[in-house]
Amino acid sequence: MNTLKTTVFLTLLTLLLVGIGQLLGGRQGMMMAFGFALLMNGVSYWFSDKIVLAMYRAKPVSESELPELHRIVRTLTQLARMPMPKVYRIPSQTANAFATGRSPNHAAVAVTDGILRALSWEELEGVLAHELAHVRNRDILTSTIAATIAGAIYTLANMARWSMMWGGGRRDRNSGGLQLVMMLVVAIVAPIAAMLIQMAVSRAREYEADASGAALCHKPLALASALRKIHLAAAVAPLAGANPATAHLFIVNPLTGGGLVNLFSTHPPVERRIEILERMARHGE
Repeated sequence: MNTLKTTVFLTLLTLLLVGIGQLLGGRQGMMMAFGFALLMNGVSYWFSDKIVLAMYRAKPVSESELPELHRIVRTLTQLARMPMPKVYRIPSQTANAFATGRSPNHAAVAVTDGILRALSWEELEGVLAHELAHVRNRDILTSTIAATIAGAIYTLANMARWSMMWGGGRRDRNSGGLQLVMMLVVAIVAPIAAMLIQMAVSRAREYEADASGAALCHKPLALASALRKIHLAAAVAPLAGANPATAHLFIVNPLTGGGLVNLFSTHPPVERRIEILERMARHGE
């Protein structure tokens, strides 16, 4: 069901992008928007892992430095029949982790200094199982595509605003004002729609990774406990320098906030995720 939802959401994002391009420049604009999306996706496909690791100053960790961490990752990848990913460490006191890479053969997992101190090895195993589930399900590629298409929509929406400011609205009023109204809709509504669809893609994949990760390590309660600790840590001390564009990669949203901030979060509520994992443990799944 989550896979079907993701396919539908990505299709909606693409149609929204192409529709905006057609509105701004007719058939030529539509083709340019589609080409722009392909270009952005290509760059993200090949370089997103390197970009995000550099963004958080992640450093490779050798087996001699953290043998237990490597042992856990190796055991989980063998159970999942995956290649061993590269292991990185992020110099941050906040507890969190993420995975990146376009495929299981080009993957990396990164953990913060804070998570190594805050969690037991069993809890960390649950976290790493979740992240490896993302890699195995190719969620990183899916979320990257969603993010780049959404980014293209934001860019086109900005173009619509500039067009109205520099005379596009005058031409539209002469033709009855319909085009002006449509441009206003693009400039205001399209970025919100893109954000909501991107959020829906990310939330669906998080639920799937929780279930797959818990099944992989057979420790749903350990993952539930880890989520609770990481969530509390993020609320007290958000990850310094965290970028909203990469927040969806982390196991728990590294940004903090409440109310509307949580409503528009790329992650589902932690309480709901814990509830589902506890139900899995009770039913022996």
